[in-house]
Amino acid sequence: MYNDNVIEHFLNPRNAGYIPDPDGIGLQGDPSCGDYLRIYIKVKKNRIADIKFEIYGCPAAIATSSALTELAKGKTIEEALKITDADIITFLGGIPDPKVHCSNLGAGALQLAIQDYQDRIAFKNNK
Repeated sequence: MYNDNVIEHFLNPRNAGYIPDPDGIGLQGDPSCGDYLRIYIKVKKNRIADIKFEIYGCPAAIATSSALTELAKGKTIEEALKITDADIITFLGGIPDPKVHCSNLGAGALQLAIQDYQDRIAFKNNK
C-alpha cells in the first residue's frame, strides 16, 4: 500500500519531538477525533534553523509530517510558506488516495507556526 519512502519516514521519522523554547508553534487537526499535528520552529536569520513535530495519527500522517520537516529545514520564511501538501506528497513519491487526507495537516501547521513566529516578532517590536 505504501511505497518504500513513505515506510522509511514512518519507521524512522526525521525531526520528531519538540523544541523547548520555540520561536513559533503551529497546531493543526483535532486531538479529540483524529489526526493532530504540532509543529515547532526555530528561526535564525530569516531561515528555519530547526523544526520538530509531534503527531497523533496514522502511518501516512507520521510520514508526511517527517517529510514536511525535511522540506522546510533551512528554507527562508518566504520559501517555507510556499510548501504545499502536494509538495509533501511528491517528496514522498506519492501516497495511496485513501490516505491523502492524512497528509493535509503539514503545510497548514507549518504556516500557523510561521504566523505565530511573525506575531511574536511583531509583539516584541510594538512593546
